[in-house]
Amino acid sequence: MAPLSVSVVGGGIIGLSIAWQCARRGHAVTVHDPDPGRGASHVAAGMLAPVGESYFGERELTALLLECARRWPGYAAELAAASGHELGHRTEGTLQVGLTTDDLAELRRLWTYQRELGAEVVALDGDRLREREPLLNPRARGVLVESDHQVDPRRVVAALRELVPVRREAVHRLSDLDADVVVLAAGCASAALGGLPVRPVQGAVLRLRGQAAPRHVIRGYADGRAVYLVPRRDGEVLVGATVEERADGHATAGGVRDLLRAATDLVPELAEHALVEVSVGQRPGTADNGPIVGELAPGVLVATGHYRHGVLAAPYTALAVADLVDGGSLPPLWEPFTPQRLTAGGLG
Repeated sequence: MAPLSVSVVGGGIIGLSIAWQCARRGHAVTVHDPDPGRGASHVAAGMLAPVGESYFGERELTALLLECARRWPGYAAELAAASGHELGHRTEGTLQVGLTTDDLAELRRLWTYQRELGAEVVALDGDRLREREPLLNPRARGVLVESDHQVDPRRVVAALRELVPVRREAVHRLSDLDADVVVLAAGCASAALGGLPVRPVQGAVLRLRGQAAPRHVIRGYADGRAVYLVPRRDGEVLVGATVEERADGHATAGGVRDLLRAATDLVPELAEHALVEVSVGQRPGTADNGPIVGELAPGVLVATGHYRHGVLAAPYTALAVADLVDGGSLPPLWEPFTPQRLTAGGLG
C-alpha cells in the first residue's frame, strides 16, 4: 500500500514501539509527547512475566500475554541491532517465593492455576533454591518460572527514541492532528483525549544499589506482603511496587516502608544497600484489567489501558496496530480487547 502519514500520541514504550513498527513499513511517522519516555515506562521494572502476572479469571488476557512474551526475543534482537543499544534483556527466569505457611498457601493456589494454563512452574526445595539464589532468606521456599524474563524499559525507550521522530508537544484534541491515521497511545491521558474509561493506578518503585544483588527476578510474599525484586547487571535492584487508586504523584512513607520490609525479609543483604531513587508512575488501568487496542473512529486507532503489562505487550501491540494502519484486521487474541467493549464517550 502507499505510505501514510501517522501521528502517534504518546511517547512511552507503547507509542514508540508502534511508531517504529509503522516506520519500518514505510509510513511517515511522528510521535507527539511533551515529555517522551517519562511516564509509566520510566518507572516500570520491566518484568516480562506472563506467568507471574496470570491471575484467576483472566484467561483471555493471560493467553494474550503469553503470545506477547513470545515476541520479545525477536523484538529485542531487532531493536538492539537497529539502535546499537543494549536493552538489559535477561532470561535467567523468575523465582516465586514465600516465607511463611500462609505465604506459601497463597502461592500454591497461584501455581496450581498457572500449571492449569500450561505454564512450566518448577518446584525447588530449599537447597536447590539457594543454589540458584544464594542471597535468599534460608526460610524461603518456592518455584522457578523459566519463561518469565526481564528488560530495562529505560534502555528500550532510549533505543526507540533514536529511531523515530518525536515532537515534544502536548496534544489537546486529536482532531488538531493533520495525519492520515492518528494512534492514541497516551496512557492515562487517553481518558480525556479519547473518551475512554482509563484510570490512573499509582505505583511507587524503589531503586537500591549495593555490592551484592540477586541473580534472578524474585517475586513473592514476605509475611503477607507482596513484593518483587528486579536486579540489573550494573548492580541496581528495583523493588516494587505499590498499587494505589490515586494520582497525586507522591510515594507514601507507609508504602515505601512495606516494600523495604518485604524486600529485606526475602533478601536480607539488601538492608545494606543505598536507597538511590523513589519513583512514582501512573499505570493506565481499565475495569477488566485488559488493554484497549483497535479502531476508535475512522482514521483513529487506540492502544492504551495496558495497566501492569505495557512493557510486556509493547512488541505485539505494535504489530497489531501497524497491521490496522496497513488496512488489515486484529489478530484473534486481540479481539476481546477492542475499545467497543469499554467506550464511554466521544473523541476529544
